[in-house]
Amino acid sequence: MKRKTDNRIDWETFSEGLWRDNPVFVMLLGMCPVLAVTNSATNALAMGLATTFVLLASGGLISAIARYIPKQVRIATYIIIIATFVTMVDYVIQAISLDLYNALGAFIQLIVVNCMILGRAEAYASKHRPLKSLVNALGMGLGFTFALLCLGVVRELLGAGSLFGVDLFGENFQPWVVMVLPAGGFLVLGTWLLLFDWIKQRKTQSEGEELHAR
Repeated sequence: MKRKTDNRIDWETFSEGLWRDNPVFVMLLGMCPVLAVTNSATNALAMGLATTFVLLASGGLISAIARYIPKQVRIATYIIIIATFVTMVDYVIQAISLDLYNALGAFIQLIVVNCMILGRAEAYASKHRPLKSLVNALGMGLGFTFALLCLGVVRELLGAGSLFGVDLFGENFQPWVVMVLPAGGFLVLGTWLLLFDWIKQRKTQSEGEELHAR
């Protein structure tokens, strides 16, 4: 398998997943956990960190051994590697907190089929050196975690009046129950997508005006 020889580590390598190609707000990947587990900030953070670990571990290993994997079985091999690290995460979360494990439910195991992880393995990790793959995977994972937190914080604040389980507004607060329901996930996601698209358009417009001024 042909690998790219450019091994420079720069800000763009890391920031790709944070903003320009954010897995959720730009590429719309991994929508199942984004909508299902973001009814609280704690669940969102846990899922984001778990996915980041799997991205880092699988991306680094795949990058290191990609040249030895026969082309005919590369996807199957990637899935086995990803599933191994997902199993590790599954056991760790179960050992740390059964309540958190039950709250995340089957979505921990479903990290295996998250198209973002398999996509990065095929499109990036298998074509770059391990260090560059790790940096890119970290950026993607943090971008995914950031997106989950954007939804989780808003939904928990409005739906329960708390943040990370800490009550903020007192007994008189009337929670928006819809925010902890599936409909609330779609509503908050749509709002964030509109905001990010508006920011992106403003940035493009500003760059165009600067170019025209020159």
